[in-house]
Amino acid sequence: MRRPRGEPGSRAPRPTEGATCAGPGESWSPAPNSMLRVLLSAQASSARLSGLLLLPPVQPCCLGPNKWGDHRPPGGGPRAGPVQGLQRLLEQARSPGELLRWLGQNPTKVRAHHYPVALRRLSQLLGSLPRPPPVEQATLQDLSQLIIRNCPSFDIHTIHVCLHLAALLGFPSDGPLICTLEQERRFRLPPKPPPPLPPVLRGGQRLEAALSCPRFQRRPQQHLIRSLAGARPEELTPHVMVLLAQHLARHRLREPQLLEAIAHFLVVQEAQLNSKVVQKLVLPFGRLNYVPLEQQFMPCLERILAREAGVAPLATVNILMSLCQLRCLPFRALHFVFSPGFINHVSGTPHALIVRRYLSLLDTAVELELPGYQGARLPRRQQVPIFPQPLITDRARCKYSHKDIVAEGLRQLLGEEKYRQDLTVPPGYSTDFLLCVSSCGAVLPVRAQDPFLPYPPRSCPRATRDPAQRVVLMLRERWHFCRDGRVLLGSRALRERHLGLMGYQLLPLPFEELESQRGLPQLKGYLRQKLQALGLRWGPEGG
Repeated sequence: MRRPRGEPGSRAPRPTEGATCAGPGESWSPAPNSMLRVLLSAQASSARLSGLLLLPPVQPCCLGPNKWGDHRPPGGGPRAGPVQGLQRLLEQARSPGELLRWLGQNPTKVRAHHYPVALRRLSQLLGSLPRPPPVEQATLQDLSQLIIRNCPSFDIHTIHVCLHLAALLGFPSDGPLICTLEQERRFRLPPKPPPPLPPVLRGGQRLEAALSCPRFQRRPQQHLIRSLAGARPEELTPHVMVLLAQHLARHRLREPQLLEAIAHFLVVQEAQLNSKVVQKLVLPFGRLNYVPLEQQFMPCLERILAREAGVAPLATVNILMSLCQLRCLPFRALHFVFSPGFINHVSGTPHALIVRRYLSLLDTAVELELPGYQGARLPRRQQVPIFPQPLITDRARCKYSHKDIVAEGLRQLLGEEKYRQDLTVPPGYSTDFLLCVSSCGAVLPVRAQDPFLPYPPRSCPRATRDPAQRVVLMLRERWHFCRDGRVLLGSRALRERHLGLMGYQLLPLPFEELESQRGLPQLKGYLRQKLQALGLRWGPEGG
């Protein structure tokens, strides 16, 4: 019985060399914007085209075991079924027209796995033929209708393959084929679970969540203010307020509303707070150089120190350090921490050295800023240098500092013998650059002079003092200020204040002015102007 022409299993007529595979009727050429037109006109390899298709190699269809085994005996055996025969015809197609004709003329034999095979063969053909012949329009229309009718039976992989094929052949994105395949693709995707409802957070919980929000680095104050505004007093816990205080101190955020909220919380919750929590709440006030407007802030701290001083010595000293930066030292607490009993108590603890360093700084503050204090003082044998080395922030950011270029400018301007760099003066404050100046304003060689002023200053008679002045050039880097860039951090302000009270003449070099200098020559001119404004002379005319 003769097989109908075009069915699987029948021998396909072998076209002659150079003949086209288009059947009767008008030929089809891809749309100008279609990917197929680009691929047909490109001199590309099959590997490149396969990469453009973004499809993995398709495994051949498994025929299953039979009486000849898994493979057909060489030279004979029964023919494969029509489905496997069509697959073989697709794999052996010698032109895009022949490939599409096998799919369009055998709709009842086409299975889902034939489309990946056809697409794979199409990519090979497009890569091997430099000028493929045009494709019949009717064949593509038949193929489109065939896919639309059978796509409900496709799996998700076959649907993706058909979408790629349709795009390559230039089918319009709003046409029936693409729309049908997209609809089936969306239908096959697992439904997305509804987004979980956001938990109902109370004010304190909102504030705690805001503190861990990654957007804090961009606009932290606004997040905190909104979260704090929605919190009721009973919802604010010590843990949340400690997180807030630590965040403000760590990021140098001098936000008055938030600092006032911490101060008010401390006053309201005074009875429930111990000194270990209070030291964390007070930390941002000293670091950010901010004295709160809360009237009961200082009396509240004095009561807490009187109650808790003997319980947690390190916490007590930490609180006093913050108050020292604010110039708000309570006399009663100073009497206690300078007493022999307190000093002997902390001497045997693991944090004895840091406590002695803090007590030395408190004693310096008493010497320089509290002339009316008549209580106990730190014994001289217990005193240690306050800051024996540069601060951690300066060491961590030394590569961003202007110190090296300023040092080079001073070396070229004055000479190496006319200044000292990174000199620590009693009682332990580091200086960036120190100059010795005569009474007539001449810059003197530092190594020929005693660079230190006597300390403590009020114990030395004025008549015995060296008439030479000591000028300290202070770098004010960007990180020496609060985030707003206008207020010095508490530790920096304390150092400059104490150096000035000891008799050193300070010459600040703000970061805005240093950053505006373009190159060493311009910086030298800036330094010359700064030094001459103080009446300093150097060189041949300065002696």
